[in-house]
Amino acid sequence: MEKTTLISLEKLNQLRLSDEQRESVLAFFDAQQSRRAELERIDTENVERMVHVMPIMTVVREDVEKKLFTREELQKGAPETVDGYWQVPRLVD
Repeated sequence: MEKTTLISLEKLNQLRLSDEQRESVLAFFDAQQSRRAELERIDTENVERMVHVMPIMTVVREDVEKKLFTREELQKGAPETVDGYWQVPRLVD
């Protein structure tokens, strides 16, 4: 990161850094840039892509349709039904 970019970011975020703090931030980003360059030099041509670093097993139930309740059982508690649907009072005229 360049010093001018950092100064514009300070203005954008309404920050005021001292010269010492600014140099510290720039040194941090320079170190990160060199680490990134080091990682980019690693040959990953024959490495299989992965989503997670550790293997993850997801235990999922089998997708089987089950009818737990009938419509009539579910509508037993309804104050009123019409053609198999719950009847509710009109709220808006």
